[in-house]
Amino acid sequence: MTTTGPGAGRGDGDGGGPEGWRLFRGDGRARTTEFPQAPPWRRFGGGAGGDRRRPRPYLIGPAEADVVSAALLLRRPLLVTGQPGTGKSSLAHAVAHELSLGRVLHWPVNSRTTLQDALYRYDAIGRLRETNLRRDRDDGAAPDDGPGIGSYVRLGPLGTALVPSPRPRVLLVDELDKGDVDLPNDLLNVFEEGEFEIPELARLPEDQARVRVMTADPHSWTEVERGRVCCSEFPVVVITSNGERDFPPAFLRRCVRLDLPEPDEERLREIIRAHLECAGSAADGGLEGVDDLMRAFLARRARGELATDQLLNAVFLRRGGVDLDAEGLLDAVLHRLGGTV
Repeated sequence: MTTTGPGAGRGDGDGGGPEGWRLFRGDGRARTTEFPQAPPWRRFGGGAGGDRRRPRPYLIGPAEADVVSAALLLRRPLLVTGQPGTGKSSLAHAVAHELSLGRVLHWPVNSRTTLQDALYRYDAIGRLRETNLRRDRDDGAAPDDGPGIGSYVRLGPLGTALVPSPRPRVLLVDELDKGDVDLPNDLLNVFEEGEFEIPELARLPEDQARVRVMTADPHSWTEVERGRVCCSEFPVVVITSNGERDFPPAFLRRCVRLDLPEPDEERLREIIRAHLECAGSAADGGLEGVDDLMRAFLARRARGELATDQLLNAVFLRRGGVDLDAEGLLDAVLHRLGGTV
């Protein structure tokens, strides 16, 4: 077996050997081990500002790409469905990368999520605490000018996406079907009007009509006038759903629907080749030795849910010299995503 990938040619951290991929031995011995380079899809930028994840290759068919373009032209949210691992969330990052729309604003939805969370947060308790601290410091006298109310208001991902800008922002609403049953209806007015109000700022006197507030972007502020945030370009909204429940017709009417199919063998090979090229591997010969993994993946996917990145993980391990025929190892990588664990 070829062992030219990460970890090949090293032993247990103190010498060479064919089993250098075994970083952890479970023998209780402490050793200093050099970690090989991570898979391309698990590398992070680590810099200040911007999207910390590096762009990843993303391939979909021309028919699916046309649906995305239709949503962009209509300025409508794109509702993306499909099996886990078909690239629903990654689509938002691919659109932002290809159209140079900057950092993706991410709104992960769960059962406790409310529309308020996505629009803005007002830290009234923090503001009251700061006022009391200043009053105590000044021995009960009127406190000096401290941080304004804008220092205690922070726009959420949806609120930031609606800030006026010459080019639209990309907003990923991840797994909307996990939210409260009323959340899709709550979104209707915001999506239709492209604006919302911050009552705490709208009530301020005339001399405080313009207030600088924090946004969901790192170290970024914007000016809000009379408590009203209204977009100049409707954001690129990508909503993902795992199909766990139905959405109301009024919500569906305002979305463009896209169902991502599971990639066939030809598309899987294209995806693997693109990721290997991203990792610096030569395109030709990059798929050598993966036919058995492809067959195993397709056979297991036919019996239950599997994600494309599980196949990528298996290919990365194989190219790193890992013996996937070892007992339980292939099962650990190509495990089913549905059912009990």
